[in-house]
Amino acid sequence: MAMASPPISVGLPSPGDSPPLTAALLSPSAPAPQPSTSSRVLLLLTAALAASTAFLLLRSPHLPAATAASATARPLSKLQKPVVLLISSDGFRFGYQFKAPLPHIRRLFANGTSAAEGLIPVFPTLTFPNHYSIVTGLYPSSHGIINNYFPDPISGEHFSMSNHDPKWWGGEPLWATAAAQGVLAATFFWPGSEVKKGSWNCPDKYCRHYNGSVPFEDRVDTILGYFDLPSDEMPQFLTLYFEDPDHQGHQVGPDDLAITDAVIHIDEMLGRLIAGLEARGVLEDVNIILLGDHGMVGTCDKKLVFLEELAPWIKLKEDWVLSMTPLLAIRPPDGVSPAEVVAKMNEGLGSGKVENGGYLRMYLKEDLPSRLHYSENYRIPPIIGIVEEGFKVEMKRSKRNECGGAHGYDNAFFSMRTIFAAHGPRFQGGRTVPSFENVEIYNVIASILNLKPAPNNGSASFPGTILLPSK
Repeated sequence: MAMASPPISVGLPSPGDSPPLTAALLSPSAPAPQPSTSSRVLLLLTAALAASTAFLLLRSPHLPAATAASATARPLSKLQKPVVLLISSDGFRFGYQFKAPLPHIRRLFANGTSAAEGLIPVFPTLTFPNHYSIVTGLYPSSHGIINNYFPDPISGEHFSMSNHDPKWWGGEPLWATAAAQGVLAATFFWPGSEVKKGSWNCPDKYCRHYNGSVPFEDRVDTILGYFDLPSDEMPQFLTLYFEDPDHQGHQVGPDDLAITDAVIHIDEMLGRLIAGLEARGVLEDVNIILLGDHGMVGTCDKKLVFLEELAPWIKLKEDWVLSMTPLLAIRPPDGVSPAEVVAKMNEGLGSGKVENGGYLRMYLKEDLPSRLHYSENYRIPPIIGIVEEGFKVEMKRSKRNECGGAHGYDNAFFSMRTIFAAHGPRFQGGRTVPSFENVEIYNVIASILNLKPAPNNGSASFPGTILLPSK
């Protein structure tokens, strides 16, 4: 294991101190969350049928697979150094790859190494916590990005997704690890990449500031342009980010035709990338990792829990509630016992008198299941509510009726899983591996690039289970 020491709690700093950002480097020995039996069986049947079809019919001459007898990585033919291109398709739920032919994505699966039942996100299954966990190898309780939006209980300041102040961002992301060891990195829209941290200062040539209006085609072409640079100017670690299909998923849920259209567009972008790399003669030299940050589940107005209905047991004030749904986070004021709040809320929720109350359970954060790794950070509010899959929490009833999609739920739900597929000289073709948590990816990429990893929550031995050994 990368970290075998016991958890170290992050205490409350004194008012004059800078708050510590990194919590305990937790042991990764806890078992991976398990899906429900029914959803697992259904997904496996669907995945097995579609994956076998993809493997047999969609093998691409552009992506030759390593044979089963391959013992070591393929030698580089044109590039002088190992290169990793990390691609995120936000909200790409595991199973979306079977919605349409998607020739480029399926060929990547068929001719690369993929997670058989998807990649497991960290909890909470939200965009910023997960993207930053992928590039640091840390759980949110360790790197400090505990939600997309949250306040600091000491300073009173609020974090938002446009905040690039280093004080919020703990750990060491891969671009900083690379920069510290003399390896060039280039980022195109990745949460945290604009933060100037350590040896990384987000240089204009290699770091694009987020602008959601930039067409996906332009993003791909910018990445391809790096491969036209002289060898000593070409980055070895690159990131590429697409907002879709998360955007559509929130609007219409995971089963709408708009999702199919969105993943087809992502597939076209992957095809554009592959064609560009092939034209430059470097396709077989680049380690491409395609993944998502989380999945998506359908939600509807009938699956709501209203906190105002708890009034006979406890009257919750709106300013106590720091996030609502799917992750309910509450910080009562000084003088109000968190334990009493939890007890009264659970009493009301279990009374049968609160609509859908049985689908929400409240916890003191220290009592959350340890597999969630969501307690050892002072930024995490003392009270956390875990809602069942597809349900949402609101303060009070409204006349609004809507259906859509959401994420942020317990990462044990299969609907929260995303994809992982990797192709390149360090990945064997036509291979599937058991599902794993995304905190393992940091060490995998560090291993490919021959970087000394920073302390993290991943397993030091994991890269050896997924990578071909280098020559």
